[in-house]
Amino acid sequence: MGRLRQKGKAGAAKAYITRSQATKKLQCSLADFRRLCILKGIFPREPNNKKKANKGSSAPTSFYYAKDIAYLAHEPVLKKLREHKAFAKKLSRALGRGEWSSAKSLEENKPVYKLDHVIKERYPTFIDALRDIDDALCMIFLFASLPSNPRLPPSLIENCSRLAAEWQLYIMHSRSLRKAFLSIKGVYYQAEVMDQTITWLVPYQFTQNIPSDVDVRVMLTFLELYQTLLGFVFFKLYTDAGLVYPPPLDLKKDEGAAGVGAFTLQDASSSTAAAPTKSKKVVEVEGRQISGKDVYQTIKSLASTTPDANGAPDDTTMDSEPTSREAEEEFILQPSKSDPQPAAPLTTLKSLETLPQTVNTSLFAPYTFFLSRETSRPMFEFLVRSFGGRIGWSATSGKGSPFDESDESITHVIIDRPIVESSNETLEERERRSRRKCVQPQWVVDCINAGKILLEDHYAQGKTLPPHLSPFGEYEGAYDPTALALGEKDDMSVDGDSASEDEDEDAVMDEPESAEAAVLKVVAAAATDSDADLRAAELAAEAAGVDPALFEKEVKKSRKKVKSDTNEDAEKDMNKMMMSNKQKKLYEKMKYSQNKRNQERANLEAKREQIQKQARKKTKIARD
Repeated sequence: MGRLRQKGKAGAAKAYITRSQATKKLQCSLADFRRLCILKGIFPREPNNKKKANKGSSAPTSFYYAKDIAYLAHEPVLKKLREHKAFAKKLSRALGRGEWSSAKSLEENKPVYKLDHVIKERYPTFIDALRDIDDALCMIFLFASLPSNPRLPPSLIENCSRLAAEWQLYIMHSRSLRKAFLSIKGVYYQAEVMDQTITWLVPYQFTQNIPSDVDVRVMLTFLELYQTLLGFVFFKLYTDAGLVYPPPLDLKKDEGAAGVGAFTLQDASSSTAAAPTKSKKVVEVEGRQISGKDVYQTIKSLASTTPDANGAPDDTTMDSEPTSREAEEEFILQPSKSDPQPAAPLTTLKSLETLPQTVNTSLFAPYTFFLSRETSRPMFEFLVRSFGGRIGWSATSGKGSPFDESDESITHVIIDRPIVESSNETLEERERRSRRKCVQPQWVVDCINAGKILLEDHYAQGKTLPPHLSPFGEYEGAYDPTALALGEKDDMSVDGDSASEDEDEDAVMDEPESAEAAVLKVVAAAATDSDADLRAAELAAEAAGVDPALFEKEVKKSRKKVKSDTNEDAEKDMNKMMMSNKQKKLYEKMKYSQNKRNQERANLEAKREQIQKQARKKTKIARD
């Protein structure tokens, strides 16, 4: 006879635990429990049967895995939170008694916890951490743009700004930026770092306010985790690139609102050479002074004189040339005895480096840009420098500009204001302006997304811009507004006489096409109706001058199409009958969203046709 199962001590009642039970078990407050769950990545679960999991009660509550709560019980952060609770009690008691010296001593020995072990637990490899920094970057850039207040200290905002600048510096140095999109929420960027696609959002430089209904404490807990994560990631990225981390900050440029330009990238090898040498550790062994360098040289000599399998000494040393390292990277595949098929070749770093580069990371290298004062300097400085271009700005936009407006090497001016003719313009200024091309800010982003330099004429100052499309991909069959832009360009390239001739031809061709279309609609409707309707359609076709053979052919096509549509609908109904209720609901949702997208596309296409007709009428009236 098996063991008897007691109610509430087995199954779902044992596997799940409520939030109130978890806080009692961990002996912590609800705020500390939320912080622990955010830091450790533990979230509520949904049991299959809430009544069984709650031991017969049907009251609404949040459930967690009992194993997760047991895992939290041994967390070092929980111990530090308990110590902080005791510290707060002692500090309030000392302040209440007026014991200022003890209160100062308590404040100096305040318990502080670190999240290094949490990062190592949640992200075992560097690629895992790199794959999960999208939300971290969005949060960092958001808090970097917020004003400081009692809930957000200035040191926190400053640290977020520093992390945001370090990320932008690395992207510009490594030329990792791939796409950008100007949206209503902000600017979407997409970079490719170590074969990982990273997308983040940067808000526009407007005055930001924190809504009162937003729980800032939860966001600050996430921010605390993200700051530690980005510190690890940035240190690894900078070290692999041979750069010093953190990059040095020029305080004078930072005070002058230089932004990213206040940080300087330094080579790690040059900085270590210039740094003062540390005192060497010397150990006395049998009356002799032995340093770490002597030990290293001894190991090196032993490695160089180690005989190989044939008894000959191995000449390879630790300081081998790069060619030997590349040779070591080549893997020799051994044939398998169990599997006679040849194995696929292994991918090495050398083979990855030989692959052709599909992205032009030096897109703006031949050009020099100058920013007008109404454009956003941090945004376009990041975009242009990420693709190898040089950029400058006026002194009113901040310090750190490599050149001023009078530089002769400027090829493009990014300007976002209407054309205003200045009466006091000198001859030199007029010649300089004629040599430069004034483009609107959208031109830079569209060139990056297109992967090539677009024509500046369509983005000239004061012109109506072409559609700005998202480069992140749309669903298949989505509405493409570029067809309108291409049509307008074709119309502009044709002179007035040829355009009028085309319009006359279109007007001549409209009548038979509309008559034939009307007859075909009647045929399609009559194919499914009675013989009287078919006879009426035949008389209408005869009155319109349609060939009887063509009419019979269209009737057969319409009936065949109606029959096939009926068979498809019957087949779909049969398939739906074989589905479960859950599958039917999912199918209905899919069909609803598909029909909605088709309807949106049809509405946009109808608007486009209406705009084209109005444009044709205006041009015809203006010509007459």
